Amino acid sequence: MARSLKPATFSVALLVAVFVASRVGEAGADHPNYRDALDKCLQFFEAQRSGKLPADQRVKWRGDSALQDGFQQGVDLVGGYYDSGDHVKFGFPMAFAVTTLSWSVIEFEKELAAANKLKYALDAIKWGTDYFIKAHKEPNVLWAQVGDGDSDHLCWERAEDMTTPRTAYKITTDQPGSEVAGETAAALAAASRAFKPFDSFYSNILLVHAKQLFTFANTFQGRYDDSLLCVKKYYPSSTGYHDELLWAAAWLYEATNDQYYLNYVSQNAASFGGTGWAVTEFSWDNKYAGVQVLLTKVLLQGGSGAYSDTLKLYQAKGEFFLCSCLQKNNGHNIKLTPGGLLYFDDWNNMQYVASAAYLLTVYSNYLSTSNAKLNCPDGQVDPSDVLKFAKSQADYILGKNPKSMSYLVGYGPNYPTHAHHRGASIPSIFTLPSTVGCVDGFENWYDNPKADPNVILGALVGGPDANDAFSDDRKNYQHTEPTLASNAPLVGVFAKLDSVPDTGDSSSYAASSKASPPKKDAPIEFVHKITNTWKTNGTDYFRHEVTGKNVCGKPITYLKLDIENLSGPIYGLKATKAAHMYEFPEWLKALNSKQAFKFVYIQGGEPAKVAVAAYRN
Repeated sequence: MARSLKPATFSVALLVAVFVASRVGEAGADHPNYRDALDKCLQFFEAQRSGKLPADQRVKWRGDSALQDGFQQGVDLVGGYYDSGDHVKFGFPMAFAVTTLSWSVIEFEKELAAANKLKYALDAIKWGTDYFIKAHKEPNVLWAQVGDGDSDHLCWERAEDMTTPRTAYKITTDQPGSEVAGETAAALAAASRAFKPFDSFYSNILLVHAKQLFTFANTFQGRYDDSLLCVKKYYPSSTGYHDELLWAAAWLYEATNDQYYLNYVSQNAASFGGTGWAVTEFSWDNKYAGVQVLLTKVLLQGGSGAYSDTLKLYQAKGEFFLCSCLQKNNGHNIKLTPGGLLYFDDWNNMQYVASAAYLLTVYSNYLSTSNAKLNCPDGQVDPSDVLKFAKSQADYILGKNPKSMSYLVGYGPNYPTHAHHRGASIPSIFTLPSTVGCVDGFENWYDNPKADPNVILGALVGGPDANDAFSDDRKNYQHTEPTLASNAPLVGVFAKLDSVPDTGDSSSYAASSKASPPKKDAPIEFVHKITNTWKTNGTDYFRHEVTGKNVCGKPITYLKLDIENLSGPIYGLKATKAAHMYEFPEWLKALNSKQAFKFVYIQGGEPAKVAVAAYRN
């Protein structure tokens, strides 16, 4: 029996917010399990392996694939990683992923060991570096890619069934590619440094290749996307190759402590853009912020000597980027979504979020060990607050966001189930042994509305749009496709956060809560909690989570809420045709006695007013 009620409307000062929809006890976003996220993140690299899989492979739905890569050209290029949801081995972003994985091991070795994940991290690096060694058989030759993006994208098939051409492409002295040679040199140098305490022989081999590739990249300078036209549509170099040359030299200095490389980054600082460009991203394409942060480590640790003045210029540019992320750069800040996520680009924004969070995390470490602070135009920032902001981005990824969705596949109760990934979307060869053809894959699996039959654990998808909206659609590749370059920076972030004691505050800001005592006969008791606050374009926003608990003693099968003064987006409730009226979400058919549900909204200005308009037992 339905009855209309007019309980006291509920309003909390500062109730300008986002309300996350989830069943109580399921979300886990308030206390993220960073170790679980770290483990899944590393498993993603196992899912992306190409070649003959090892006996200790944990991702069991994958099989051996591409076992003749390079044979047509007379070279063994078996191994390495598939880039994303396709089956091309793009050397440029693969090398960036290996560089950032190695950086994580260098900076967070103890944290990875404490989480029992160091071996998996080293294995992930070695799967890439073993391939790079194969791809670099001559000092001035590097095989930069296997497979063609155009032909690969015409098919939707498992790697184990692959029928598309596996053409291999190389750079030489006549067709140079300083970006990919420089990035591969950086990857091998960083990996050499990471492996040095564990396998000095392998470390030395990596260093020999790194030095040769740097010399090749520097001596025969040229854009790799001019030499290899096949990469222009997929991984073109918008910043040129100067950032990769500086990046490689910085990593070779880290690996060798050879002053030649420190002199190189100093002498070329201005002409190569290292101290001139104030950048707004760190990515597989743009390495400047990474160079600047890595060289600031040298400065802060007191090893700069005669180069200190130049390194201070690098530091200033690196801190410009970090302050922009922290919203403390005199208005020249990276945009934030209403839910508090850094927003760089509509296409795979999460890759930039992950890399920015990594630089913030590692810089926090550098500042802490040097007893220093980050100097921003809008004030000094303590190392702990730098890390806290990085944590807010990691927590958003893991589910503390307006949709209560983890964008790391397989983590938490609510995550994307339609990743734009061929292997995940088609049943494993161990389940479906018959070959899935090129066209069959599109017809039977690409458009299949069902969830992926294989959960690609740890895959960081492209993520939500600028308004925190997300469509879990396999065809929406800008937002549902994972990549190597996206995942790699998260390893260090999760390792560090796993080592930090849980303070109970999962956001960058203190939370507050207040209960709304029910009036007599009121069916719902509301608890409102402010979980985040931020400033966007001069306006203060608050993230509020509202929990509604059934206190009427009987199951509620229908509920209509009247929410007035709502100016921002709301999540977790179903809008009706009537103005400001909302009902239970589709998944919630009934609310049992003492059971609770949650919803979220975001807005600036006055808070909304929430009241029960009608309900049915």
